[in-house]
Amino acid sequence: MTKAYEFNWRRSVPEELLSGSFFDVWEEVFIGSKEKGEIIYEQDALVKVDEFGFFIYWKSEGKEGQVLELCQVNDIRAGGVPKDARLFSELQSRFKNNLEELSLTICSGTDMVNINYTHIVCSSTDLAKRQRDPRLNEILHPFYDEKRALEIVTTHEPNQDLIQKGLLSQDGLIRYLMSNENAPVFLDRLEIYMDMDQSLSHYYCNSSHNTYLTGRQFGGKSSVEMYRQVLLAGCRCIELDCWDGKGEDQEPIITHGKAMCTDILFKQYKLAKYCDEILGELLLREPLNGYPLEPKIPLPSPNDLKYKIVIKNKRLNQEDEKVELELWKKGQLAQDEDEENEDPSAILTTEDIEQIAMANYRYTGATQHIHPYLSSLVNYAQPIKFQGFDVAEEREICFHMSSFAENTALGHLKTQAIEFVNYNKRQLSRIYPKGTRADSSNFLPQVFWNAGCQMVALNFQTSDLPMQLNQGKFEYNGGCGYLLKPDFMRRKDRIFDPFAESPVDGVIAAQCSVRVISGQFLSDKKVGTYVEVDMYGLPTDTIRKEFRTRMVPANGLNPVYNEEPFVFRKVVLPDLAVLRIAVYDENGKMLGQRILPLDGLQAGYRHISLRTEGNFPMSLPMLFICIELKIYVPDGLGDLMDALSDPRAFLSAQEKRIAQMKAMGIEETDIQNLALIKQQRDDEIRREEYKIDNITIDMVKEDKLYLRILRKHQKENDRLHKRQEKERAQIQKNQVVAIEKMTKSSKNDADLRKDPNVVNLVSQQIKQWSELMDKQHSEQWESYRLQMINENKVQKKLFQQLQSIQIKHLEGLFEKENKDMKMKQAKISVETAKEVANDKTLRNKAEKERRLKEKNSNNTKKFIEERKNAAVRQNKEREKLKKIHEKQLQDLDKMIENVMYIQFN
Repeated sequence: MTKAYEFNWRRSVPEELLSGSFFDVWEEVFIGSKEKGEIIYEQDALVKVDEFGFFIYWKSEGKEGQVLELCQVNDIRAGGVPKDARLFSELQSRFKNNLEELSLTICSGTDMVNINYTHIVCSSTDLAKRQRDPRLNEILHPFYDEKRALEIVTTHEPNQDLIQKGLLSQDGLIRYLMSNENAPVFLDRLEIYMDMDQSLSHYYCNSSHNTYLTGRQFGGKSSVEMYRQVLLAGCRCIELDCWDGKGEDQEPIITHGKAMCTDILFKQYKLAKYCDEILGELLLREPLNGYPLEPKIPLPSPNDLKYKIVIKNKRLNQEDEKVELELWKKGQLAQDEDEENEDPSAILTTEDIEQIAMANYRYTGATQHIHPYLSSLVNYAQPIKFQGFDVAEEREICFHMSSFAENTALGHLKTQAIEFVNYNKRQLSRIYPKGTRADSSNFLPQVFWNAGCQMVALNFQTSDLPMQLNQGKFEYNGGCGYLLKPDFMRRKDRIFDPFAESPVDGVIAAQCSVRVISGQFLSDKKVGTYVEVDMYGLPTDTIRKEFRTRMVPANGLNPVYNEEPFVFRKVVLPDLAVLRIAVYDENGKMLGQRILPLDGLQAGYRHISLRTEGNFPMSLPMLFICIELKIYVPDGLGDLMDALSDPRAFLSAQEKRIAQMKAMGIEETDIQNLALIKQQRDDEIRREEYKIDNITIDMVKEDKLYLRILRKHQKENDRLHKRQEKERAQIQKNQVVAIEKMTKSSKNDADLRKDPNVVNLVSQQIKQWSELMDKQHSEQWESYRLQMINENKVQKKLFQQLQSIQIKHLEGLFEKENKDMKMKQAKISVETAKEVANDKTLRNKAEKERRLKEKNSNNTKKFIEERKNAAVRQNKEREKLKKIHEKQLQDLDKMIENVMYIQFN
């Protein structure tokens, strides 16, 4: 009997192999004796191993699936790329340049010779990229390494055996995904991380309007509890609307004057005394050292004012305040008996009276009669009547501030947006709801944050969208109620237009993609749900009511949306943008919402815990989403961006292509730089078109006008010569007659030679002849000189005419070039419109309009740049031709001078 042996045939199969993963699977099957095999390729196949470890199998959508027996698998090796050029190109386009790194080859067969190769390509590297914000600096925010990954496994994996193996189970992955380590925002942003030592005007301040109200502005209730709740919610600017009280003691009260609200008992002196006594050292009574109340002195910082309460109220003139304060201390300050007292209890609260009050309501502001004691407590927040941005800039008094109703502030934004931003760099501004908001509704604060307004006062009792944006934004920086404005909204040397549509200098525009995958515990009722995703920021960044998932019916517990990503393609100013995610049921009722400022958002797969309408945390409801954050890259600059972000990878890709070409027998010297060649060819064509023949004197002398002038001069010379010949013949004849007459009486030649009359006559004749020759010679030279001058004038004129023809020809070339360029640009615009109209990835009309606007804007910049370059190039050609013409005329003048000098000297 053989000894019993317990054989454990079953091997444990890792959970990853049991649950499987999606791969691209391809193999080359050879049929018969064919040298080239048939390619079988399946995309996104789910590859698994059975629970016993017998088979590995895969199946893709629409296919029957395939199975391999693991007992026939003899090797699984890294790498493996197809030899088929078409398949290689397709895989490379899907997996970029990481194909070799992402591939595995499964070798199987019944012997060692006939081996079948099954190749699988995974996408895990791509998943890792999407889980990280590509905008992060790799030194300050390094990639996760093996050590960090093991820390995550150790922290979140409940199974100790898997921890020892460095593996993460499904349970551990869920724990990690729902932990603080995978929070949707950087956790350091939830603490005080901003510089708190800058001027107070450089911060947004969480502010409240009519803090004491619990409901409507007209007829609403007032409560002290609201002050507690508002302060606990992070508000740092509260409002006390003080009126004279009732009864004999006239204890001051807090109420909304002339608005039929209930009262909170509170008079100026008593108010100031209460503040002084109750607040004690927390009250800022005097200006801080180093920050006197003087022009051009900035406001102190939040750190300087830490644990201090600043009173905002009208203040008396310093001299008047000093005098009245002394009189008050002596008991000699007269009371104003003419001031009208308001008795809120005498106002009825009927609906009719409320409507009358709304129609006639005007904000009259605080009383002008300020008690000197109360006035002495006011320092860094002195409200004044706004007199214009130019006056404020000229005075530069930082402790003066102004309050604006929302409609007034919108008017300033409409007409003087940049001036409003500059004002807020220096001084405080407070924006409050307009008087017609009787229901205590709020305005959108984002438009005023965009202008740098510090105190955007909202009705905290109303949990509407503006309030949600406010509370979501001020969750950052430790919830301290102060947020540092972006750099360009603080510096005096920067100009910022809150309505700008192009990226701000020094700020990198972002691209944000949000894919809503599923929801958990959204409702305990069996209702349909859907999700809306909005973006708020600059007007050009704000996208509302466009991105919405399909409705998942009758499932409020764990709906699966699996929507295509909602892409916010271009976010010009990420520092001011916030992402809003809201869940609604089938009746339009909000089930939860979350506001996430974009500058602290984390990329990757994240669970977003939802908040109530009042921004209070909800215990269970959450959304599972995938966020992708990228740097915005305009169309056509993707390759350039890749090359700039990773030059080595870009060059290595080129080197790989060169190596592949070398393997095919193509030398590197045979590879032409097509872009460079095209540019050179375009330049050569343009130079050939612009080539202008040099104007020479021979070209001028061949001109008809010049030849006609020469013929004219020749005729003039012939006439002159004939006339002079006649003159010479006549003189000669007269002299011969005179000699013959004198010599008739003479007998011999010797006597004639000695005859004084003859000698005198000959002498006179010689002189006459000489004078005639001199005269004729002078006439000839003068005629020649005048002809030369005339010819030179004609030559110069012809030169200038030929130059004008060349200039006209060049301008014609420029005109043709500009016309062709404009036609090309118009064609691009038309093609762009068609491309956007036919783009199936754009979900709706608004998205298409936005995409078209963006493309047109990019095209416009490109067109303007092309026209500028063309204008610069054409001006250079004009200047070049002008210099050539000037030199030609100079050479012509010099040649004429030389000819004239040689001829007449």
